[in-house]
Amino acid sequence: MNIIALDTSTEYCSVALWRDGVAIARNELAGQKHSEMLMPMLKDLLKEAEIVLSHCDGIAFGSGPGSFTGVRIACGVAQGLALGACLPVAGISTLLALAEGSGHARVIAAQDARMGEIYCAAYEKQAEGWVAVIEPCLCRPGDAPTVSCGNWFGAGSGFAAFSEVLQERYAGQLIGMNGNAVPRAEHIAALGASQFSSGLGEDAALARPFYLRDKVAFKTAEREQMAIDKLGK
Repeated sequence: MNIIALDTSTEYCSVALWRDGVAIARNELAGQKHSEMLMPMLKDLLKEAEIVLSHCDGIAFGSGPGSFTGVRIACGVAQGLALGACLPVAGISTLLALAEGSGHARVIAAQDARMGEIYCAAYEKQAEGWVAVIEPCLCRPGDAPTVSCGNWFGAGSGFAAFSEVLQERYAGQLIGMNGNAVPRAEHIAALGASQFSSGLGEDAALARPFYLRDKVAFKTAEREQMAIDKLGK
């Protein structure tokens, strides 16, 4: 099985090709240049692997949560490529990708959501795969959902931005943490492969980003209308 995976939910641009359990990947710091870098990185990867898109079995993408613009880029590109090649898609939670890449069986995934908040979830790896102990949510670090027992590993930028608060919140329950961890396409590919092999791939037309925060970016017309509404009050 050949799976293409994309992620642009953070400051990194990440692409991967998963081939029967072995992944080759490219991860580059993109800043705000994801839309410029993503397709050239993917083309180089396919060329190196000597494979064309039509020989793939599906496209997985980091659906969020994450950068509002970033998750839209990955979703849009995955959808466009999949429609053109008649391939199914799989939207993968970026928090679950953090758990997959952590190397641990119990993971609290926390990404810095800005505005003093985090995207947070907790996962436990069982025989049938990952199980969400805490579903993805948006919260303040001091209000992060609690977990039972111990032996949890913390992964994601939330543990860098709010290290002291989260260590206090999960006092005695963390065996370690990696605040530098980011969702990577190779882990999204592995999770996507599991979905595709189980027949859970979706039609490309159904691809959607996953947001936990209400829209924070507004078009000029929307901002003007909000200003008019405020003046009218």
